Amino acid sequence: MMALARRGRPRSEGADGRILEAAHELLLTRGYDRFSMDEAAARAEVAKTTLYRRWPTKDHLIVALVAKIQDEVPVPDTGDIGTDLVAYLGDVAAGLNRMRQVGRPGAEGDRSAGLVAELAAAAARHADVGAAVRELFASRNALVLARLDRARECGELAAGSSSGVVFDQLAGALYYRLLITGEPIDAAYVRQLVVSVLTGARSETRPEGN
Repeated sequence: MMALARRGRPRSEGADGRILEAAHELLLTRGYDRFSMDEAAARAEVAKTTLYRRWPTKDHLIVALVAKIQDEVPVPDTGDIGTDLVAYLGDVAAGLNRMRQVGRPGAEGDRSAGLVAELAAAAARHADVGAAVRELFASRNALVLARLDRARECGELAAGSSSGVVFDQLAGALYYRLLITGEPIDAAYVRQLVVSVLTGARSETRPEGN
């Protein structure tokens, strides 16, 4: 009856942390389809009402979990934008590859999109989940956009280059491989992608009339 004893307690970061940790473990073992909110509550040793007050569906909870995981990926600033982007996108690619394997033990070489595709579908189904996903990416992407802005200010990128366009090219390529072609997203691809995009950004000129 421990769950019942927790009813009525004020929201706490400790409960949030336990829930997210339990959700992470459950997602890795069960996968998205077999993920159970009630089991997540039991593993976290919180009342189901506590969980549902915070995250009303598994889609909301998994978006929060992905946000936490993304926040743990650093955006480096060594003074070399190429080195920083290779490191950052390498970490992102590693995370995307892990998401391909969620809940599918022994699925080495699996070329499906896994959890990312499930989140994209959930965002399309539910307007509030879609808003949460967009907020998640906007918050995270702001750090990378700021790093690109600093690179342009330091002369590493052309004055007329757009941080947004540069990042769209980089991130878009990763998600295109993940969601559409299923091609590998390995370290060699990340390096080649960064070199190609930065070559264009370093020679970009501002269009006439702007």
